[in-house]
Amino acid sequence: MLAHPTEERLLALGLTGMARALDDQRRHPDIAALSFEERFALLLDRETTERENKRLVTRLRFAALRQQAVVEDIDLRAARGLDRALFQKLAAGDWIDRKQNLLVIGPTGVGKSWIACALGHKACRDNRSVVYHRVPRLLEALALARGDGRHGRLMKTLGRVQLLILDDWGLAPLTGEQRRDLLEIMDDRHERGSTIVTSQVPVDHWHEVIGDPTIADAVLDRLVHNAHRLVLKGESLRKRAAKTLTLDAEATA
Repeated sequence: MLAHPTEERLLALGLTGMARALDDQRRHPDIAALSFEERFALLLDRETTERENKRLVTRLRFAALRQQAVVEDIDLRAARGLDRALFQKLAAGDWIDRKQNLLVIGPTGVGKSWIACALGHKACRDNRSVVYHRVPRLLEALALARGDGRHGRLMKTLGRVQLLILDDWGLAPLTGEQRRDLLEIMDDRHERGSTIVTSQVPVDHWHEVIGDPTIADAVLDRLVHNAHRLVLKGESLRKRAAKTLTLDAEATA
């Protein structure tokens, strides 16, 4: 338990990291070999680290990423056509500062959502605001929000976040109301924030998914023209993993 008066004052000031670091120093007599400036620097480092960790936890909770993925764990050797050089540039995050978008296209199971969430996690680590949504559920949520008065607040959140991840785009044709919501989101975010879209549907067929030609032109003009593209291919990684497990089981049988 922290009982030293100085520690209590640090806690009262909200400097919990410094308080814990000071308590640790008191428990290690060798710390006396360090100068005052060196010991104080250790206190500041601990406080800074704990505050950064708390902010990261808050950003990740707000982001609500579907997958617990990090860019360091992305398998760049998997045979799915992932452009290594482009992915490394995307992980650096400069494209988010430039308010550019990213389209991740490919068949089911090749890791589109995993890659999007990994880039979202990296953006959180880089002190950027992120929100993840599966498109079908987002459109349902917007319809419900319109009925209970939360629609404007939800749209404002979608418009202001630095990185919006829209997963599973194009699974079903859009209704008229959904088209209008989608256009409003893209218009609010155009040149104000970055958007990642994952889809099984090639970009050339997105007009058909949106339905209305005029709205489709407006949406894609704001989303596609300043977007990077990761076009993935190959067998489902989930299916491949299942085959490996089956072969391992047969080998040990």
